[in-house]
Amino acid sequence: MNTKKGTLEIVCGSMFSGKSEELMRRLRRAEYAQKNVLTIKHKIDVRSSKTCITSHAGNKRLAFSIDNNKENIEKILELANNNIHVVGIDELHFFPKEIVSVICKLIEKGKRVIGAGLDLNYRGEKFEPVPTLMAIADQVTKLKAICVKCGKDAQFTQRVVNGKPAKYDDPTIVVGAEECYEARCRDCHQIDKTPQFFFERKQDYVKKQNQL
Repeated sequence: MNTKKGTLEIVCGSMFSGKSEELMRRLRRAEYAQKNVLTIKHKIDVRSSKTCITSHAGNKRLAFSIDNNKENIEKILELANNNIHVVGIDELHFFPKEIVSVICKLIEKGKRVIGAGLDLNYRGEKFEPVPTLMAIADQVTKLKAICVKCGKDAQFTQRVVNGKPAKYDDPTIVVGAEECYEARCRDCHQIDKTPQFFFERKQDYVKKQNQL
């Protein structure tokens, strides 16, 4: 008898939009429903805790820390044993493309997977692997913050360096919070170069998928 397949829920949005808080809320509800939950975070995120996912509201939840080593990412499949019903993964944008394959395998095993992460980087460009996971998700929730400049809904993340917008060619990943990031609306978001969006040829995309 075939195992019933699981589902994928993605919670995305800018910094300070409440992604981690929403992830933890769903995981708590799953526990209230007597489901066994596995929580995963990326090892690079040590802003508030090395062993917990933490929301900007200050709420915390114990989690396994995983780095970008392929073997360690595959270890998630071992941690999500037969006793686990729900897998929550925070800060998906820190993970490499291999996390997509792992999540797909978890779904095949019947797990409910809930992931949270940035869909856009500070440049205003897609922040993989979140957009790919959004495309294959059963449910996508895109949250918005409040623009620090004008108070409108904010869907962009502004990185600031010494109070000024970061340059386009600055590093993509810099771990931080209020000291180097702000939530901004489309009108208030600033970058010194037009965001770039590249689309793979179909044959290249198929080749990559076959290699996962």
